[in-house]
Amino acid sequence: MAIKLYNTLTRQKEEFIPLEEGKVKMYVCGPTVYNYIHIGNARPAIVFDTVRRYLEFRGYEVNYVSNFTDVDDKLIKAANELGEDVPTIAERFINAYFEDVTALGCKKATVHPRVTENMDIIIDFIASLIEKGYAYESNGDVYYRTRKFEGYGKLSHQPIDELRSGARIEVGEKKDDPLDFVLWKAAKEKEITWDSPWGKGRPGWHIECSAMAKKYLGETIDIHAGGQDLAFPHHENEIAQSEALTGKTFAKYWLHNGYINIDNEKMSKSLGNFVLVHDIIKKHDPNLLRFFILSVHYRHPINYNEELLEKTKRGLERIETAYVNLKHRLGSSTNLTDHNQEWIDRINELRETFIRDMDDDFNTANGISILFELAKQANVYLLEKNTSEVVIQAFIEQLSSLSGVLGLVLEKQELLDEEIEALIQKRVEARKNRDFQLADQIRDELKNRNIILEDTAQGIRWKRG
Repeated sequence: MAIKLYNTLTRQKEEFIPLEEGKVKMYVCGPTVYNYIHIGNARPAIVFDTVRRYLEFRGYEVNYVSNFTDVDDKLIKAANELGEDVPTIAERFINAYFEDVTALGCKKATVHPRVTENMDIIIDFIASLIEKGYAYESNGDVYYRTRKFEGYGKLSHQPIDELRSGARIEVGEKKDDPLDFVLWKAAKEKEITWDSPWGKGRPGWHIECSAMAKKYLGETIDIHAGGQDLAFPHHENEIAQSEALTGKTFAKYWLHNGYINIDNEKMSKSLGNFVLVHDIIKKHDPNLLRFFILSVHYRHPINYNEELLEKTKRGLERIETAYVNLKHRLGSSTNLTDHNQEWIDRINELRETFIRDMDDDFNTANGISILFELAKQANVYLLEKNTSEVVIQAFIEQLSSLSGVLGLVLEKQELLDEEIEALIQKRVEARKNRDFQLADQIRDELKNRNIILEDTAQGIRWKRG
């Protein structure tokens, strides 16, 4: 069986054939770290972590690179408003990002490069584009000559003249063509800057991913992925920059996940429906949010609200309960060795169906349906009088294996007593420091683990719920 994926570049499903047998080079655009991530940022993190997990499940070695944009207009604005410097804010929200996505079951990338740590290669990349005639300097800014790249528009499937109709020149810009985009921005007052051949300044957004993908993965990569909103202009510009420089295909396959709506409306700060992952996972098990996002095919839009999340929770609990019941029955079965081959065949058939569904453009929605069916069949089997440990173990192994491919945890690890005491002490310190956000987060984590806190005259005591 071969994996097929939908390639935005060709607008069709294609058989996945990596550049090097058994290995995958994958680049996923990461967040701009000026705030906590919202649910829209969480979707690509979860989706492409799952793609990575599935590729590894199918035997590939995946070199997974996902960047941090740790300098840009939003970070500079936040720094000025808070009276802090850009690196301090970036570091804070990189740490917050890792806390949130780790809770959501996402593995760390092979490499998480930062723009500020790769300034030399970005400047060299821009200088090479100027040398090749694809870029030019204008009053300390550097722009890319969009019309010079013949393939511009091939990812978004838009003729260049239609793209030009939406382009404009901002006040203070001196471009040769309205369609040209910035590679290097000249220094402005109260902005963080770096030295360059064109004077002090900082890079534009698009150039960073081209430069870092080339450094960490090479001139041509297998998969480039990100949110649907990045296809144009960000990914279109990446192609133009990279292929102009190397003369080679930048990425063979382009994957884009769909949007998330809140109560059937586009999520935006202006509408007041901006939902942070940091807040969701205070109220809900992070495992549930991952399950919710994967319950819809990654290319389709998702509608999010509390009611839908609660409905999804009941579905996840059905799978978790079946798994716990299987584990409970293991060791108490009347039949230790004999088994009904028909049940084993049924379990293996469901596993093969899961693989076929996931091979078809990573269809996690269908994959979850297989978990439901495994749970249903397990419940039916446990009603039999003479159950076999062999069959029970087969159910456990497949539920664990296939849910693990999706990054889902079916069995919560119980906190040790010393871990609980350490968390309680951390919460006490947080309250002393008036860090009530952290204190509430620890309280909610303990509550989710069925740890009940009691205030007494002797201090805080706890018991298992």
